[in-house]
Amino acid sequence: MVWLPGGRFRMGSDRHYREEASAHEASVAGFLIDRAPVTNRQFAAFVAATGHVTLAEIAPDAQDYPDALPEMLVAASLVFTPTEGPVRLDNWSQWWRWVPGADWRHPTGPDSSIAGLEDHPVVQVAAADAEAYAAWAGKRLPTEAEWEYAGWGGNSGHEFAWGDVLEPEGRYLANVWQGEFPHGNSGADGYLRTSPVGSFPPNGFGLSDMIGNVWEWTADWYANAHSVPGRSCCAPENPRGAAEEDSHDPATPQIRIPRRVLKGGSHLCALSYCRRYRPAARHAQTIDSSTSHIGFRCVKDIRDPSKPAP
Repeated sequence: MVWLPGGRFRMGSDRHYREEASAHEASVAGFLIDRAPVTNRQFAAFVAATGHVTLAEIAPDAQDYPDALPEMLVAASLVFTPTEGPVRLDNWSQWWRWVPGADWRHPTGPDSSIAGLEDHPVVQVAAADAEAYAAWAGKRLPTEAEWEYAGWGGNSGHEFAWGDVLEPEGRYLANVWQGEFPHGNSGADGYLRTSPVGSFPPNGFGLSDMIGNVWEWTADWYANAHSVPGRSCCAPENPRGAAEEDSHDPATPQIRIPRRVLKGGSHLCALSYCRRYRPAARHAQTIDSSTSHIGFRCVKDIRDPSKPAP
C-alpha cells in the first residue's frame, strides 16, 4: 500500500458529463491505499481462507425480482460482447450479455478461466464482495473523494493525471479502448480486455491502473451530481456523500436498488463512447450487479507514518 498524507484538491469537473459537476474544493485526511486493483491471485486467497461465495455465484431470489423472466433467475453475470458492426450507442444491452456461469473464476462465461490471469484485476464482483474482501484484509473501500484524490496523483486540474492529452506523443498510458466502440477495438495498447496490474506507468503517487483497466467500487452512494438538496458531497457533516435513499435511479422508479459510485473508467472507455477515463469522472452501478469490467482496490486508516507515535 501507499501512504497518502491527504489534503485539499479540486474535485469534479464542469467540462464533461453533468454528473461530474460541480467542480469544487474538497479535502481528505491521510490514508493508505492499495498500489493496484485487487488481483485474481489476491481474491483467490481470500476465497480459500473464508469460503466466500460471490453474488454472481448465487441464483437471484424471485421475490427480490418479481418481474424477472424465469431463465434470468440463475447464477450469472454481465459480460461485454463486441457487436459485429456499428450500432446506436443509446442501448447498452446490445453489447452486454447476461451469461449463466460467468463469475470471478470464469470472467467471460463458464468456458473461460483465470488461468494465466492471476495478476489481472479480479472482476465479476459486486459491492458486497468487494466489502467482504476489504473486511477480511483489515481494510475498507475508499470514499469517492479519497479515490479521486488518489487518482489525480497530486496533479488535479488537468484532464488526466499525466496532463491534458490522453495519448501524449502516441504513448498509451492506460488500458482503454482504441477504435470505434463497441465493435472495433484495435487493441493498440496491447490489450482487448483487462491487463496485468502495473502494465502502464503509475501516477504521481505511485499508484497503478487508477485510469482504465477496470472500474473500481467506492463506498459512496451515488447521486446525479456532486450534491443533493441540503447536502454537500464533501461537507464534514456528510463525508460519505449522498444518502442510500437518494441513490436509486429516478429513470426506473419501480426498481429500488441502491447504487454506488464507480471511479476510474475501464478498458471499455473510448473516445467514441464513455470518455470516463479521467480522475474526475464517475459512474453509477447498482450494488447487486457485477460485470466483466468492474473491480476494486482498498484503503486503510492509519496514523501518519512520518510523525512519531504518541
